[in-house]
Amino acid sequence: MTSRQAKLQEDTYFRVMRILQGNPDLTQRELAEKLGISVGGLNYCIKALIEKGLVKMKNFSNSKNKFGYVYVLTPTGLAEKAALTHRFLQRKVEEYEALKSEIEVLRSEVGRSDF
Repeated sequence: MTSRQAKLQEDTYFRVMRILQGNPDLTQRELAEKLGISVGGLNYCIKALIEKGLVKMKNFSNSKNKFGYVYVLTPTGLAEKAALTHRFLQRKVEEYEALKSEIEVLRSEVGRSDF
């Protein structure tokens, strides 16, 4: 995945899977709020994760969700989440290093190091 849109989609998948792993009984509305995306966008993402076999929906009578289901990462989903975590972290470290370099250049341009 090299395009910007593909990276954003992968980041969204990662964030959804990360939250679901710790909170499988969140409603779609609650999950969308945590992620800062629309419920429709989240629904599209969850459907894609289910179609890929990374997440499954299970009935759970003690769920706070009025429909009584939870989202569970499959064994394949857990493995994919680990791979996504690695790529996500790698991208964030690269972004951090690029920002750090840019900050140093800007500091030298203004002749100050107190920023």
